[in-house]
Amino acid sequence: MKRASFLEHVAWTGAGIAYSLGAGGLLAGRAVAEGTTDSIAFVQISDSHIGFHQAANPDVAGTLQMAVDAINALASQPAFVVHTGDITHLSTPKQFDDARAILSQLRAPLIALPGEHDVIGNDFKPYLANFRIPHSSSGGWASWDAAGIHYVVLLNVFNFEKMGLLGSEQLAWLAGDLDAVASSTPVVVFTHVPLYALYPQWGWTTEDGIKALALLQRFDHVTVLNGHIHQIVTHQEGNIRFASADATAYPQPKAGTAPKPGPVTLPRNDLLHAIGYRTVELAGGALHFEDRALG
Repeated sequence: MKRASFLEHVAWTGAGIAYSLGAGGLLAGRAVAEGTTDSIAFVQISDSHIGFHQAANPDVAGTLQMAVDAINALASQPAFVVHTGDITHLSTPKQFDDARAILSQLRAPLIALPGEHDVIGNDFKPYLANFRIPHSSSGGWASWDAAGIHYVVLLNVFNFEKMGLLGSEQLAWLAGDLDAVASSTPVVVFTHVPLYALYPQWGWTTEDGIKALALLQRFDHVTVLNGHIHQIVTHQEGNIRFASADATAYPQPKAGTAPKPGPVTLPRNDLLHAIGYRTVELAGGALHFEDRALG
């Protein structure tokens, strides 16, 4: 499917958010929310890999269901839940059916980005048949404004082989989109693959991501949230803050600690402590997050 005809099926729901993360260096670990609020702005889940059947997690549908149940049980429901990709493992009709059956139970609206596992062979049709969201324009990417915040969804799984890719068409759209936004406006970006060079040796980067980051550098506060690497890694480059998310399926090794990326097998209790979801809260004009394990 051509990128230019993709976004007509996609729309996004947002709420006013600003984001804060620890500054400096590449950090790995579980972030803890600072302070308390009575309002959850949104929840991030990622990499459910429905259809995966290996020792690392023989019941990925069960752990996704645990995440959905936990989100639905939150005292304060989020404005939306964003799934940052790899909803399925092999993008088969049954896997999409099973994923949709679980995710449709969410009480909050769902924003579901595709990961490379959802568009195998660069075929978006199975994904679109299950996660179409109306009210969008052409291209396969989107933005919206709410409560003083500018939100951007970027798709970087086109022609995915060794790393992410945005493409010239999307980058041109992004330049035009951001041109109308004041530099003082906080910007929140959602992607699947990391937008910066987290660990290129394993494909944990976006080939032309530096071009997108150059367009974002003039803003005072930028937050980029992604999936793909199945673990929490936070990083900051100037005014741009990055945070990858845990999977709901299984963890992967930390960068460079194994011959290659792939599922890490843990005892059941340890697995549930290594996978989970992220709640994001707005308090006093700042956004704080808490990464919540399933165990």
